[in-house]
Amino acid sequence: MRSDLFVYTSLQDPRALPLIEELGREYESRYGDFYLQESAVPEIERYPAEVFTPAQGGNFLLLLRKGRAVAGGAFKRLDAQTAEFKRIWTDSSLRRQGLARSVLVELEAQALRQGYQRVYLTTGFRQPEAVGLYLGHGYRRLFDPTADLQALRKLPFEKQLSLAPRNHPPLPSTHALQAPMLSGV
Repeated sequence: MRSDLFVYTSLQDPRALPLIEELGREYESRYGDFYLQESAVPEIERYPAEVFTPAQGGNFLLLLRKGRAVAGGAFKRLDAQTAEFKRIWTDSSLRRQGLARSVLVELEAQALRQGYQRVYLTTGFRQPEAVGLYLGHGYRRLFDPTADLQALRKLPFEKQLSLAPRNHPPLPSTHALQAPMLSGV
């Protein structure tokens, strides 16, 4: 059995840096300057770390394997009933192991624990893997799939949350907001 562990922490956690940097490079490689045409701020820098904290109605999650971040994700408050998921990401060398799905399931569970009833998220038009993940996990498209996806740019999805049982056992988790560097993790 793998030694995977979920840790709720902050975006400033040093363990998150390699994952976030790789996500930024991925955005750049897939979209180049496409999004910069709309904004002078790269996608990865559009949200300050504070929006992903419990004080602001959000959370930042890392999936650690032997102490190393291998996947992660976050959510922020969209409104009183809706969490907006952001930054769901898996280390590129570890894809196709179900890690993004595990992160998605854990984020949904945490959103429920925080009283949210709905999840809203977007992905880019050049991320078919993410589209497949969300559709395969019960999310509903909020866009016409026959439309010009490049013209749409961001593809929105939603899901109503429920207390339905999980299909797999949960991974252990810990909340590390007070101590971002846990010993023995």
